[in-house]
Amino acid sequence: MLKIGKWPKMSTITLSILLIVTLVVGCGKQQGDQDVKSTVKIGYINWQEDIAVTYLWQEILKEKGYQVELLNVDVAPLFVGLNKGDLDIFLDSWLPITQQAYWEKYKDKLDDYGSWYQGEAKIGLVVPKYVSINSIDQLNDKKNNFDGRIIGIDPGAGIMKTTDKAIKDYNLNYEIAQGSEAAMLVALDKAYKENKWIVITGWSPHWMFSKYELKYLSDPKKAFGEAEGLHILANKDFSQKQPAIGVMLKKFKLNDHQVGSLESLMNQGLLPQDAAKKWIQDNKSLVNSWLD
Repeated sequence: MLKIGKWPKMSTITLSILLIVTLVVGCGKQQGDQDVKSTVKIGYINWQEDIAVTYLWQEILKEKGYQVELLNVDVAPLFVGLNKGDLDIFLDSWLPITQQAYWEKYKDKLDDYGSWYQGEAKIGLVVPKYVSINSIDQLNDKKNNFDGRIIGIDPGAGIMKTTDKAIKDYNLNYEIAQGSEAAMLVALDKAYKENKWIVITGWSPHWMFSKYELKYLSDPKKAFGEAEGLHILANKDFSQKQPAIGVMLKKFKLNDHQVGSLESLMNQGLLPQDAAKKWIQDNKSLVNSWLD
């Protein structure tokens, strides 16, 4: 009788424990799901405009209650991560030309939210205005003036692949010096101060055009293509999970002056996140128009 009497009591305790465990696990799972949904992973490249808009959106999304993780990578692994879902968003894809190869390879897993830049985004070979030539097809004649080198950026960048194509199209006797945007800008600054000839891989928008008097070499063979847009790409699964963020990002637009003012704050010595916070404060009505 004692044993029979204990079984109902043990069953009640067991059921109570199971119920508590189920609730805890269920709540934990829901909380975990919520954490996953509220975390946004943004990949960016060490390009000035990409750094600027990436930190800008980090601050905007944080103010909206999202957790934001930033990952600085080269362009090739960035697209791989975006394709796999290890990254959610990339804010600075040059399309339809510069990063066309990456887009064509991964577009089935990506959404294109459109271009945020209200200007003529372009790439090409850039020289100081004091350089006397004006066209790419004049470079071979002045090879010694440029030491036979085009100063480039990181090797995985789309502009580097396009520059390789331009060298072949124009049969240039030049080598491309690989490095980074920062190293390229140091080289430009040094040459400019010494009034020396230098040719670099350049793009717009970029603050260097306001700091230095520069010009694009004309491209009669259209090796660098036409003007492009700066597109926001997102992983398709992320778009489905976070449609509200997609709506905001599709409203995001900046013109040359607005991009320049944001980059200028960074060039004055502010950390990117501090520059973003100040710019948001100074441009509240514009930012709010994206969030409505």
